[in-house]
Amino acid sequence: MTAPDRPAGPDGRGGPHTGGVALRAMRWWDLDAVIALEQELFPEDAWSRGMFWSELADARHPGGTRTYVVAEDGGGRIVGYAGLAAVAGTGDVQTIATARDHWGTGLGSALLTALLRAATAAECHEVLLEVRVDNERAQRLYRRFGFEPIGIRRGYYQPGNVDALVMRLADPAPGAAAPAAVRDGTGGAGGTEATGGAPAVDAGAAHGTTAAAADASAAPAPAPDEHAPDADEDAEAADVQETEIHG
Repeated sequence: MTAPDRPAGPDGRGGPHTGGVALRAMRWWDLDAVIALEQELFPEDAWSRGMFWSELADARHPGGTRTYVVAEDGGGRIVGYAGLAAVAGTGDVQTIATARDHWGTGLGSALLTALLRAATAAECHEVLLEVRVDNERAQRLYRRFGFEPIGIRRGYYQPGNVDALVMRLADPAPGAAAPAAVRDGTGGAGGTEATGGAPAVDAGAAHGTTAAAADASAAPAPAPDEHAPDADEDAEAADVQETEIHG
């Protein structure tokens, strides 16, 4: 039974709460903290307040297609956030971001699990996302959740003109069933971390909002990574900050 004072989860009930961090639905009064974190992590292409407002306006009503969650520590500080669009049976990961001092804790995995739960609740039969082609660690994370490469978006990440690898998860339900908990660094809970505490490929992967006209070619999918990081590597690796995707 959830403690009465625990922050609510995405459905309004008590959210996952492990290691002093709880997940709950994002509210408009969270935007100051979310935008401050966004600007810190993505100074070149941070989302504006208006963009977040637009996303939240399509959440938490009967016809809403968006689910946005925040991660809040025991002191009430926002230390991560994530968003999903769910339209006509397809989920699209919009963003995942974690504060630098929470890299390597499993928080990114918990946020992704929460999005997959939302996709399952919305009866999505697939979930899509984009990730930088040079971000191999993030790609390993997604593969371990079951995402597979399906194509390339040329010049998707701006500035920098970096291509995006498009990945697809055919069924979000198995990933949604994973414990959405913050890992203790031993590989026990939460289950799928990949992107190291060392500097990321870039400070947090640029957003793709300026590449709306980028084409998604049906390029052959890259061969799967033969190296899947084990629990010890994951414990030393950072979290998924560079997996932020603004689609």
